[in-house]
Amino acid sequence: MAKLTQQIAILERIDQLIRLKATGRPKQLADRLEVSEATVFRMIETMKELNAPICYDLSWQSYVYTETTSFKCGFYVEALDETTERNLSGGYSFGNMKRLLKF
Repeated sequence: MAKLTQQIAILERIDQLIRLKATGRPKQLADRLEVSEATVFRMIETMKELNAPICYDLSWQSYVYTETTSFKCGFYVEALDETTERNLSGGYSFGNMKRLLKF
């Protein structure tokens, strides 16, 4: 799992640098991330496979997004509305049983 976590961290860092238009050339990006140039190319290709609209902009000398996008990888807690919560907890009968048994 540590390798996956490390790869996600690299993707997040690349995403941040792309947003800033500050990746530099692939070799510079590799040096900044302390990975090989081949790893940079693989990571950019992976991002493209995940539908990231990335290209290299010669005038900026940076990878850039060609469309507004966001990268999120992880688990995020969301508040559920009452109806959804009731449906997930077993419905009305389960809720009544919980009250009767006082869990």
